[in-house]
Amino acid sequence: MKDNLLHVEDQLLVMAARDGDVEALEKLVGRWQKKLWRYVYRRTSDSQATWDITQQCWLEIIKGIRKLNDPACFKAWAYRIATNKLIDWLKDKHKEHPVRPNSIDVDGHQNDNDLSVKELLHKLKNESRTVLSLYYFEELSVTEISIALRVKPGTVKSRLFTAREELKELWDKYFGD
Repeated sequence: MKDNLLHVEDQLLVMAARDGDVEALEKLVGRWQKKLWRYVYRRTSDSQATWDITQQCWLEIIKGIRKLNDPACFKAWAYRIATNKLIDWLKDKHKEHPVRPNSIDVDGHQNDNDLSVKELLHKLKNESRTVLSLYYFEELSVTEISIALRVKPGTVKSRLFTAREELKELWDKYFGD
């Protein structure tokens, strides 16, 4: 019930913000800033990059909110923007550092025997990490993820299945007998 009321309140804030209500926009930012920051941080593990990316997200959200036809889609739309900004950042980072190291200990040595689930997630393909993050950590529905990623719900289900299998294989590799 509480989640439904928050969802309705978000929709009202979006409608008011679309009409130019600055206070409504500030409330919307206040309600969603931590959620978007947390989502981005889980993908970057870099607080400075996370602040930069979420700042870019909010600039795009503010610029485009008047074009958002369905206020109920705000959550998926905001995560789509964040995902696109993350993809851009990851492409830039990959150009700078083409080979991403595995788990590294404080002495700079690879430490594959001491992985956490979080580190396993970082070993997944980008597509798998994205869909698992949106589903499990951000608690988006399959429909919301399909909007966020601009793919069909069936594709989301398929990607979730593949990502879970990929994660299970990594789990078995590092933690299995």
